[in-house]
Amino acid sequence: MPAKGKHRRPKSSPLARGIAAAGTGGAVLVLPVLGATTAAAAPAAAAAKPAAAPKTYVVVAGDSLAEIAREHSVSGGWQKLYQDNRGVLGDDPKLIHPGLKLTLGEQAPAAPERADRSARTNAAAEPAAVKKSYANNLDGWIRQSLDIMAQHGIPGTYEGIHRNIMRESSGNPMAINNWDSNAVAGTPSKGLLQVIAPTFSAYHVPGTSTDSYDPVANITAACNYAADRYGSIDNVNGPY
Repeated sequence: MPAKGKHRRPKSSPLARGIAAAGTGGAVLVLPVLGATTAAAAPAAAAAKPAAAPKTYVVVAGDSLAEIAREHSVSGGWQKLYQDNRGVLGDDPKLIHPGLKLTLGEQAPAAPERADRSARTNAAAEPAAVKKSYANNLDGWIRQSLDIMAQHGIPGTYEGIHRNIMRESSGNPMAINNWDSNAVAGTPSKGLLQVIAPTFSAYHVPGTSTDSYDPVANITAACNYAADRYGSIDNVNGPY
């Protein structure tokens, strides 16, 4: 806030300020004087703005000079881009290959922002993870169990599992034994590998169903039990 009692001198235009020079007959000639601050400010402003470093672009598969120039709004188009990079590209502007580093040079103003082509290309090159599928039959159940067993370090082979399944249940996932000692004790053997409930619960493998009739869960739990008792389901050749 200005102090009281102070008055500002009105600013005069540079054109209004001048030098009065006495001439013939007493006439007065008013010469405009260029403000010193204006003359000094111009070079200072120019010096304060450093030249921007030229931008670069690394060629990826499928590129052409025309596409690069268009996407990066290179002033002068592909012809200017080629002239600026002729030492890198050689005599044929069509022969560009991935990995070449191009100088983009002067660019046209305010081009719409675009995603980097190399990033898009790399992302497209990475295949999406494909979830493995299994047939809903004995072959598919065994193969899915083997993959789960491999993740948990449980030994066993296709042949060893298949052999024991055919002896225990003939491949019927709903098989149940209602006559042996386990059944008399109230814990009948169930499923493809005829596992009793306490054994299934003790050797159940995380990630599989908690239903002992589930084919994959039954096979995997039985193989986990056989590995603990016999070293592998492959070593089982009779009732276990």
